[in-house]
Amino acid sequence: MQHRTLGNSGLAVSELALGTMYFGSENTEDEAFALLDAFVEAGGTMIDTSDVYSGSLSEQIIGRWLAARPSEITDRVVLTTKGRFTTGPDVNDLGLSRRHLRRALDASLSRLGVETVDLYQMHGWDAHTPVEETLSFLDDAVRAGKIHYAGLSNFTGWQLQLTVSTAKAMGVHVPLTLQQQYSLLSRESEYEMVPAALHNNIGLLPWSPLAGGFLTGKYQRGATPAPDTRAGSTNELYQYVSAEYAATDRNWAVIDEVVRIAKESGATPAQVALSWIADRPGVVAPIFGARTLEQLHDSLGAVTLTLDDEATAALDKVSAPTPGGYPYGAFGTSQRDRRLQGGAQALGDLISSGSDLPTGRR
Repeated sequence: MQHRTLGNSGLAVSELALGTMYFGSENTEDEAFALLDAFVEAGGTMIDTSDVYSGSLSEQIIGRWLAARPSEITDRVVLTTKGRFTTGPDVNDLGLSRRHLRRALDASLSRLGVETVDLYQMHGWDAHTPVEETLSFLDDAVRAGKIHYAGLSNFTGWQLQLTVSTAKAMGVHVPLTLQQQYSLLSRESEYEMVPAALHNNIGLLPWSPLAGGFLTGKYQRGATPAPDTRAGSTNELYQYVSAEYAATDRNWAVIDEVVRIAKESGATPAQVALSWIADRPGVVAPIFGARTLEQLHDSLGAVTLTLDDEATAALDKVSAPTPGGYPYGAFGTSQRDRRLQGGAQALGDLISSGSDLPTGRR
């Protein structure tokens, strides 16, 4: 396992991070302990959780695992959690207000059994709380030694830029990571979020890099998924997400290409998908989950796989999102292009060739 620095910091983390969203729901405590042990034994250090995962059971299980293991193991762990979503019935039991984040962070620290978390992430944007209030709380939390760094999750490009610019203007701690849905089947973050992150030296922590299991190749177009899979379960969230992934020919073409490259390279589809996302610009560590030790070891095998230029280009091409002409397609991007050499600009090149579908002609 290799290491990378976490955004604009000196903190080194493993190139893959273990997601624990299903500890306490799909994974029993004993199974979760086995997964954590195997991950750390393989050289993994970054463990990601949240105060709402399995109704806070994930944090509780991780806390008991940390307490049951010797310091020579737990001292290597880079622990991350999140706050923002609903933790109780009151109207103030959610959001990015100082009141809610203080209570949420203190509760997370208690469940995890630690005095400090390495990375505390805002789990989503809150339109009702001034960004200055959130940033002031995070700066206080850093100064109080409750968190080492702050991060963002599920923020759009303008929300990320506003947060970073405001933090710099206030002279407070600047968030240094962005955790977004990002995979071969979900590349729309490349329109705005990824460029904003790269501009600000924000490290990317992709969640769902295997697209809910679709990029493992276990689902077939038109076939009924097995009931013991997420796509085949009765869970409403799984059904919604799976239906989106299965809805387009483009997604199935991506999956076919991943499977083809896996066969040719002697790897598994999961390893191909993880290797591709891990090598994207700005990515620090994809966050993968596992229900079994077999799945965990399969995903960990991605660290030894390096895709060649041909395979990478094939995956880039087949998975490219289709945004239309404006603002993210050729018409929109050509208007934002500026060349330093030559007179013609991209927009001129684009429109000078005309259209294959002219109107009013016979």
